[in-house]
Amino acid sequence: MSAIVEQATEAAAPEPVGRPRRRARRSVTLGIGLTLVGIVVIVAVVSFFWLPYAQSDTSGTRLEQPSGAHWLGTDRFGRDLLTQLMIGARIALAVGLGAVVIGAIIGITLGLLAAFATRWVDDTLSAALDILIAFPTLLLAMLIVAAQGASLGTAIVAIGLAMSAVVARLTRVLAKRVLAQQYVTAARTSGTSWSGIIARHILPNIWPTLSVNLALQFGVAVLAEASLSYLGLGAPPPNASWGRLLQEAQGTVSTAPVGAIAPGVALVVLVIGVNLVADGLRDVADPTRRRSR
Repeated sequence: MSAIVEQATEAAAPEPVGRPRRRARRSVTLGIGLTLVGIVVIVAVVSFFWLPYAQSDTSGTRLEQPSGAHWLGTDRFGRDLLTQLMIGARIALAVGLGAVVIGAIIGITLGLLAAFATRWVDDTLSAALDILIAFPTLLLAMLIVAAQGASLGTAIVAIGLAMSAVVARLTRVLAKRVLAQQYVTAARTSGTSWSGIIARHILPNIWPTLSVNLALQFGVAVLAEASLSYLGLGAPPPNASWGRLLQEAQGTVSTAPVGAIAPGVALVVLVIGVNLVADGLRDVADPTRRRSR
C-alpha cells in the first residue's frame, strides 16, 4: 500500500521548473535539424523529376552572374549551377545512406562477434579496431579509393568500411554491458539461443545509442565524400558532387563567388542538420532525460 501511495505522490508531484524548458529546447533542436535535412531531401527528390537544365548542358555563358535564366549563375564550363547543386544533393544523400548502411552492417556484426567471443578473440578484435580507429576516416577512404580507382560506388564502400570500426567498437561496448545484466543471464540459463538473446535483448537495448552514432556518421560520410571529390578521388565527372563543385570554383572565387558559396552552404546545411538531428535523438534515447511514464 505504501508503494502505491509513493507512486501516486510521484505522479502528482509538480514537474521541475527547468524540465519543460529542456524538453522545449530538445524539440526545437530536433525540429530545426529535421527541417534542414528535409530541405536537402526535397531538393534531391525533385531533381529526379525536374531540373532547370540538362546535366551536360553547357549552352550558358561562362561564369554568368545569377539571373532569371540561371538563378545561381553558371560555372566555368557554362553549366547551370542550380542544376549541378540539385544533382549534388542526390550524391550527398546517396553516399551518406550507403556508407552508413555498409558501416552499420559490418560494424554491428564485428561488434557482436567481439562481445560473444572468447577473451583471446575479443582482445584481438579490439586491438585491430583500435588500430583502425586511430586512422582518420578520410585517410582510410583515400587509401581504399586510390587502390580501387575513383568512382561513386568505390567512395561509398570505402567510407563505409572506414567508419565500420567506430560502429564495431561502440557495439562491442554496449553489447557487453547488456550481457552483464541479470535478465540476460536468466535467458541464457533458460536455454534461449544466442540469436534469440541478440534479437530480444541486445539489439533493442543498444539500438537507441547506435542510431545516434549512425546519424553522426552520416555527417562524417558526407564530409568525407566532399573531401574525396575535392581531391579528385570521389565521383568522376559528370557527377556534380558538392566537393567537386568547390574544387572547380576555387580558381574563380573572386569573379564568380556564388560558384563556391552555393555548394559550401549546401554542405554546411546538410551536416549541421544531421548533427542537430543526432543531438535530438540522443536526448530522446537518453533515459536520464526522459520522464518515466
